[in-house]
Amino acid sequence: MPTVSSNGTVSARRNPVDWITGALVIVGALNWGLVGLLNFDLVAAIFGAGSPGARIVYILVALAGVYLLVRAFMPARNHELAHR
Repeated sequence: MPTVSSNGTVSARRNPVDWITGALVIVGALNWGLVGLLNFDLVAAIFGAGSPGARIVYILVALAGVYLLVRAFMPARNHELAHR
């Protein structure tokens, strides 16, 4: 839920799932950037190409992306901004 501070800045409260999924999406974005720019798959280099570890990372990144996509289109629960 967004809150407005006394100096006018807006912040959103995030739960741990939001932080974890955000980190996973960043990992996925950086990995795809490396694949596109340097033809280097960092996840495959760490876990081995096609290994169960790499597949788990790819699945977690995909689920994190779906979660954030759904969250992006969910209406806020409380539309009021807290003024202090």
